[in-house]
Amino acid sequence: MITNLASSVLQKQNPWFRTIRPIAVSALQGIAFQGDTLIAIDSTNGYLLQIDPLSNNTKILNPSRELDFADATGLALLGDTVWLTINDNVYFCPLNGASELQHFVTLPYTANGIAIKDSTIYVTCEKAGYILVYSRNTGREITRLRAPGVGVENITVRDEELWVSDAQEQSVFCLDRATGEIQFSVLTPFENPTGLAFHTDPQTGQDILYVAYASEEPYIRDNPNADPNYELQYRDRTFIHPLHFRYDPERRCALSSGYLIEMSYVEELAPLEDVELKDVEWRIALPAETDRQKVRKVEPVGIPFTEELHNDQRVAVFKFDTLKPGERHLFGWKALLEVWSIKYRLTPRDVENIPELPPDFEERYLVDNDDLAMDTEIIRQAAREAIGRETNLLRKIYNIRNYVYDKLSYGIKPHIDSPDVALARGVGSCGEYLGVLLALGRLNGIACRTVGRYKCPAHADKMGVPLEPDFNHVWMEFYVPGIGWLPMESNPDDITEGGPYPTRFFMGLAWYHMELGKGITFESLRSEGAPVNKENASIGELAINHVRFTILEELVPSESE
Repeated sequence: MITNLASSVLQKQNPWFRTIRPIAVSALQGIAFQGDTLIAIDSTNGYLLQIDPLSNNTKILNPSRELDFADATGLALLGDTVWLTINDNVYFCPLNGASELQHFVTLPYTANGIAIKDSTIYVTCEKAGYILVYSRNTGREITRLRAPGVGVENITVRDEELWVSDAQEQSVFCLDRATGEIQFSVLTPFENPTGLAFHTDPQTGQDILYVAYASEEPYIRDNPNADPNYELQYRDRTFIHPLHFRYDPERRCALSSGYLIEMSYVEELAPLEDVELKDVEWRIALPAETDRQKVRKVEPVGIPFTEELHNDQRVAVFKFDTLKPGERHLFGWKALLEVWSIKYRLTPRDVENIPELPPDFEERYLVDNDDLAMDTEIIRQAAREAIGRETNLLRKIYNIRNYVYDKLSYGIKPHIDSPDVALARGVGSCGEYLGVLLALGRLNGIACRTVGRYKCPAHADKMGVPLEPDFNHVWMEFYVPGIGWLPMESNPDDITEGGPYPTRFFMGLAWYHMELGKGITFESLRSEGAPVNKENASIGELAINHVRFTILEELVPSESE
């Protein structure tokens, strides 16, 4: 487990850690630094911008309408020359007093991002699936490196590294500049990263990685001419934020921007029908300690609880002598958590010569102990089809994920069906995706378990404001002997019909995932020493749950262990 995870980020201590929000911009794309000044492109307005990172003061460097850089996405600086990608072309022009663009090269497809190191130019191209490498002196292609992700990518250079942001992967990749081999990757705290640049912190002398984001956000508009006057609208949302990260090669993982979050889970006893229960024990799982989540403290809400361990997982136990008709109670817990984005980096070669599963894992994680329909023909056939002749554990679980994504589409229902029903229907909720993934994984000898249970609303810039999730959520972990448990999301990466699918949450989780009770039932009810029959008194009919998150501050990974 990673210890001493965090040190606080206080803007008043270091102004270079602030979020940069330029004035009058719509969609920031490529960004670069010239000294302490930020140069950026707004692809919607066609602006070439000069931005003060400490004040947001913004200046347009191409004020002439004849020099509109609309649709430009990539930007790089070489001395006083700015290089741009616009549609399928690469251009350059003087930065100060930008004049007519000079053509450098035309690509067969749309050019996305651009970076320059000495006489070498790197251009990302989503449709080609490569980073194209050109000679600045001749304009000829030298070589090409495979793109690390599946979405639109931007790029920058630091020493002998290529750094690539991928909008669909919600990730930044660090590549070896010579070979294009991925060294590691980190998840970004916000969706749709569109540009990136390094800048040396004047206070510490350390490099800060800034990432630009561009998307739309919904908001409620007060329209006095409408009845009713409130209406749903969308507006541009774009900004630049420092991405803090730390890579640990020994643990094969990277932590990135984390947050200190207060989470509460509280039940409000409000039965739909009168019911009386005696000698009641109401169990609710507590937050887990993991490589990416640290529990600072937990305290009861409403009434006290005792604590138990179930399969090494902490559980709060609330006890009632009787629960009589008409009684009302609030009970639950509140926790202070450090949570991080984490991304593990393993290759199939890393799992070629792994030891056997621990002796007790087969009876715990390879069996049908959760209505997984593992004995049905449709699930058994799917388990065979999903992996084909593959024998490598990592490729097997990756193929299973892609197979399930090919077969299912996301949809929410009032209850969760078993995997055979969900697979036959072709539509599933997160819980049904998970059931199919667990069944196919276990039938193929891969130990896997359920993890969840909630995601904090992904609004990292809304600090100090109570946030409430709309739904609960579950995902899974699979076990690699000799390495440990690795996370895999259930359905959020199934975003493109037929693929290719992002791998952002394959061996990775974002900061907003809350890990509560791994491999155990999240909430259970016992009366007089026996489980309460769901037909007589289910938890959903007895109580209303209240889940609340408050993001208190942003954190950076500590360099010390």
